[in-house]
Amino acid sequence: MPYDDSVPPTRRTRPLLVAAALAALCLTTVAGCGGSPDTADGTGAAASPSATGEPDATPTTKASPTEPLPQGPLTGRTVVIDPGHNPRNREHTREINEQVDIGTGRKECDTTGTSTDAGYAEARFTLDVSHRLRELLQAQGARVLLTHDDDRPFGPCIDERARIGNEAKADAVVSVHADGSAVGNRGFHVILPAAVKGGGADTSKIVQSSADLGARIAGHFVRTTGSAPSNYIGGGTGLDTRDDLGGLNLSTVPKVFVECGNMRDPKDAALLTDASWRQKAAQGMADGIAAHLKG
Repeated sequence: MPYDDSVPPTRRTRPLLVAAALAALCLTTVAGCGGSPDTADGTGAAASPSATGEPDATPTTKASPTEPLPQGPLTGRTVVIDPGHNPRNREHTREINEQVDIGTGRKECDTTGTSTDAGYAEARFTLDVSHRLRELLQAQGARVLLTHDDDRPFGPCIDERARIGNEAKADAVVSVHADGSAVGNRGFHVILPAAVKGGGADTSKIVQSSADLGARIAGHFVRTTGSAPSNYIGGGTGLDTRDDLGGLNLSTVPKVFVECGNMRDPKDAALLTDASWRQKAAQGMADGIAAHLKG
């Protein structure tokens, strides 16, 4: 869930070229883009969360500074993964409520994120999926950086998250999230940067490349997870363009946010709390990133 996901839909736009790109990708899926996300694998059996709602063990491998990465199709490419929020943000409400410059205005440093009704926090979900995504990309030879790895008391703030990707000269940045909407609102969506210019924000050079990155992730996410695009944002495309997110406004490299599902809907929550589905989510994102980088 982005830190300011309460912005009215009237402030959002959906570019037709991106919708067309997603539609083309969806032609190759089994479930298609208009199907129901009731199951994780299209078999008719919904995924079951763990009894506690906590994540199962997750890959946490890091590339050693002295150990070369495997050679693969993404060798020489840099990807930054931005796990949304921080598990300890709620212990530092004063700090995360401090306003930071997002180029076109000011926003809170960060927020706590959402959670399932059973208490599985979005910040735990995003770290788990980010670890899985990192391992998949490293296996293809990519240099992968995380904006944080549960290694700081709060944050980083949204402006620093953007700066990390910029300074790494990343070929792609993906911010991993889960939404907190009403029951019955289901499915994933990918948030794309709008054309923004003002203050320290200028997305003119990344709008098109980010749209391609987002469309490819959306198409592969459908294919791999079996989940349908959001039924409440994006008009069925799974794509939403926004001009109010500092992490996108301040980026100078291709970047998108991925809202993997709605933690407040029990059917989506059953998927998000299932380790096997989270692995599929990471695979879908990895495949989309790789497709974008390979052109």
